[in-house]
Amino acid sequence: MQDSFLSGIPWQRFKEFISPRANRLTVLKQLLEEAGLDYSLLEIAGNRHFVISPQPPEEGYLRRPPVILVAHYDRAEDSPGANDNSAGVFLLIETAVKLRTGNVKNWIIIFSDKEELNPGESILNQGAYTLAEGFKTLHMENPKIFCFDACGTGDTLIVSSTLEQLLKREKGGEKLLASIIELRKLALDTARNLGMVKVLLAPTPFSDDVGFFRAGLAAQTITMLPSRECIQLVSELRKSSNFADALINIEQRQNRQLVKSIPETWRYLNSPGDSYLRLTPRNFRTVVRFAEELCKA
Repeated sequence: MQDSFLSGIPWQRFKEFISPRANRLTVLKQLLEEAGLDYSLLEIAGNRHFVISPQPPEEGYLRRPPVILVAHYDRAEDSPGANDNSAGVFLLIETAVKLRTGNVKNWIIIFSDKEELNPGESILNQGAYTLAEGFKTLHMENPKIFCFDACGTGDTLIVSSTLEQLLKREKGGEKLLASIIELRKLALDTARNLGMVKVLLAPTPFSDDVGFFRAGLAAQTITMLPSRECIQLVSELRKSSNFADALINIEQRQNRQLVKSIPETWRYLNSPGDSYLRLTPRNFRTVVRFAEELCKA
């Protein structure tokens, strides 16, 4: 393991963030302050979200469609949450530093609360759902929302097609679908412009994207997988029409054979096995470059 997490954040701080006893909100506050990033703490429906924006922001920038990069900082109970989603948080801290240093405008980075749901809770309890309602009160017009989740393991960028899968089953939603396709195109164009060759469009497990979606906002999830797992993923999607449902909906995972076919990286999410030992730091800069470029597009 390298001594530092990209530009100077020590791995010891990452290990502190994933410690079982960590107060992640407090540690995240300290990390942002150490990185020289001013932030606002937005409390909605009992959830606390960190908001970072250009400093100083351009006048009226919220009235244009800003690029919003989101990474949830909560984790499942009894899981270190190294990949889900501590790596995403640290990668977007790095991105925020680069955007501010480069004087890039018209972006927002949000570290969201309450992505993980407890048994019996619905998507309406997700932090992203109530956060989306807050966006509406600010009169944001079609924000370009990208959710970075489980981006710490693998060499292949996955552009999620989950929301399209959902819309296929539901009536209406043509306008929302058009916005989702626009976000997908921006993600794929950005990857191409950066010369990224390991890119896959595929359904993925739920993230904050579904909370935004249920509130009527398009969002695009970005994640990473190892190449060998991508080959398996494509094969399983071709073989079984039910496999996408098993990826998307935990209630569909009663079929043990289907569960065994889910990429190993995703099977470890929300479990004690989601430790820093499974991360691939050599690929971190790829994610940061991609996130930074999205904000320049």
